[in-house]
Amino acid sequence: MDHVSSFDEPLLKLLGGATAKVMAEHLGLHTVGDLLHHYPRRYEERGKLTALADLPLDEHVTVVAQVADARILMFNNGRGKRLEVTLTDGSGRLQLVFFGHGVHKPHKELLPGRQAMFAGKVSVFNRKMQLAHPTYQLLDASDADEATEAVDAFAGRLLPIYPACKQLDSWRIAKAVDAVLPSAREAVDPLPEALREGRGFTPLPEALLKVHRPQTKADIEDAKARLKWDEAFVLQVALARRRYADTQLPAIARRPVADGLLDAFDAKLPFTLTEGQRKVSKEIFDGLATEHPMHRLLQGEVGSGKTMVALRAMLAVVDAGGQAAMLAPTEVLAQQHHRSITEMMGDLAEGGLLGGSDLGTKVVLLTGSMGTAARRQALLDLVTGEAGIVIGTHALIEDKVQFHDLGLVVVDEQHRFGVEQRDALRSKGKQPPHLLVMTATPIPRTVAMTVFGDLETSVLDQLPAGRSPIASHVVPAKDKPHFLSRAWERVREEVEKGHQAYVVCPRVGDDAEETDAKDGKRSKAKKAASEEEGDKRPPLAVLEIAGQLRTGALAGLSVEVLHGRMPPEEKDDVMRRFAAGEVDVLVATTVIEVGVNVPNATAMVIMDADRFGVSQLHQLRGRVGRGAAPGLCLLVTEAHEASPARARLSAVAATLDGFELSRIDLEQRREGDVLGQAQSGVRSSLRMLTVIDDEEVIAAAREEAVAVVAADPELEHLPELRTVLAALLDKEREEYLDKG
Repeated sequence: MDHVSSFDEPLLKLLGGATAKVMAEHLGLHTVGDLLHHYPRRYEERGKLTALADLPLDEHVTVVAQVADARILMFNNGRGKRLEVTLTDGSGRLQLVFFGHGVHKPHKELLPGRQAMFAGKVSVFNRKMQLAHPTYQLLDASDADEATEAVDAFAGRLLPIYPACKQLDSWRIAKAVDAVLPSAREAVDPLPEALREGRGFTPLPEALLKVHRPQTKADIEDAKARLKWDEAFVLQVALARRRYADTQLPAIARRPVADGLLDAFDAKLPFTLTEGQRKVSKEIFDGLATEHPMHRLLQGEVGSGKTMVALRAMLAVVDAGGQAAMLAPTEVLAQQHHRSITEMMGDLAEGGLLGGSDLGTKVVLLTGSMGTAARRQALLDLVTGEAGIVIGTHALIEDKVQFHDLGLVVVDEQHRFGVEQRDALRSKGKQPPHLLVMTATPIPRTVAMTVFGDLETSVLDQLPAGRSPIASHVVPAKDKPHFLSRAWERVREEVEKGHQAYVVCPRVGDDAEETDAKDGKRSKAKKAASEEEGDKRPPLAVLEIAGQLRTGALAGLSVEVLHGRMPPEEKDDVMRRFAAGEVDVLVATTVIEVGVNVPNATAMVIMDADRFGVSQLHQLRGRVGRGAAPGLCLLVTEAHEASPARARLSAVAATLDGFELSRIDLEQRREGDVLGQAQSGVRSSLRMLTVIDDEEVIAAAREEAVAVVAADPELEHLPELRTVLAALLDKEREEYLDKG
């Protein structure tokens, strides 16, 4: 059998339709190779039990425990019956419940003293942890054959516990893995031989066997070390090849000119640049001065002065005879950048106009909704070179847009801008333009190395003077309702001091189709989540909360709403009045997360804060404390004190450091979701590698990858690596096409 084909074989052939269907739909596993790379999340030692005391709430768990007692209880005047089973493992106890007709089999099998594996979702009922209707497998069945079979299925003492889903338990996945394990012998090894031997790695087929069916803990360590390296290395080779290809492209070096626009701009600045801004500017200017395109990622907290740094780079390029374009993800942001850049530049932004500086240049705005005449004029200014700086949305990438000499592209918020668009922009210059990507989402170094691995990175980590600290507190509305009433009093106090406040809610709430323009995808997921949680109430909504506040806690103040389903002119009107100070309290969805700047707003109350991600909470919070007065952010939640959700909120309350929070965010996410939707394709290939803990592996793999690509850019001498890489890039391409 040809070595590729056994890995590419569809699971359907081997496993039977029902199992294969669940694997494809819920776990994203389609082929033998996919399943072999679906590694156990952890291992249980037979006879050594998971501490029941440490079970996480709301998660699907697998535990091995002993039955302490089991009893059938009648309810509903004897019409209904339920079986309650108590498990014990020395560390704690756990209740299982079975209802209705489902009680007979477990009642016969789960006798006191029996040991079994149980899987289900942990919930709390009457203050006790419980699993309702768990699936289970006996580990010491009375029937000797059955017992040996159960033990054989979990060969050795280490039981692999697989990332599972509601429809498919860990041990069914284990059985499926048994069916495909023989194919592991035909795995294609991507590591060059010299590298594999030099680092003393286990051969790949052996690593796959050891990770799925380890005999000892050392087996697990061996396998993990090897499999992590494969992932890191193949990914870093892909990125190194992308960077290598970029260095082969020609670009025009753009060097700042003395006494030009940039010097005139710097002379007018009412403040001095921070040390960080100077350091990052130098890195950027060095990049612009090279003969191949600069590709740099500039990351910095909201308010760290990224726009200022980017603008100085744009002015330097205009001085050197080129043009600069800035791309924003939405029209509103493009308009806002255009406003703030023309304000910062003053008369330098009026080149060629009467009263403009003779050094100046035209700064034009180009968006899809502009009137025809304005748009025609903007396009003309670009083609003639009259406009040195253009700010716009993706409309800038359209075929109709021609530049005189495009030298630099600045992209705001990379994760909304893929590699494909980058290529489209490249064709706009006489030669490929330099590229500067800005993001306000703090990205830990290793993530920058993996997700943005084809960009060099600069970080702005000081906040400029004049930004006020933000105090954050968790408000446990369920345990301590008086804390919530105190929160509304605090909002009132801020308004009495002449300030304003935001109240953020997870949904809009007129229960028309629940999708905020920006939150479309999220709402569907939320809906699914709430159906799964069954008894949990739906998340709080803007319209309900605004109504309650107007008549209750904030009666007498002017309270307005803002959400993605309002017509654009209404949105603009509310925002304008809020910015002008005519509205005291704005009740909004996450539409305010990006780019709303009202320095007079000092307080923010986030309702159902546990329904938002860590980075999102951090972004939202960045909307207050933008002026001279200190900010206050209150995270309201009904989450249980011991729940992971509460731990997340406490972390957000405890630090304002976005990098620290992005680490916590990554540590807390489930497997498969590590890199969010950060960029096309790449994250799909990470199974074993955790981007947070494996910094050394990633850094070492990056070095090796750079060396391999430098020596053999086309990988002519490494056919196996080429095969594996082609498969990875194919996946990326597929994902890109899916995203359309």
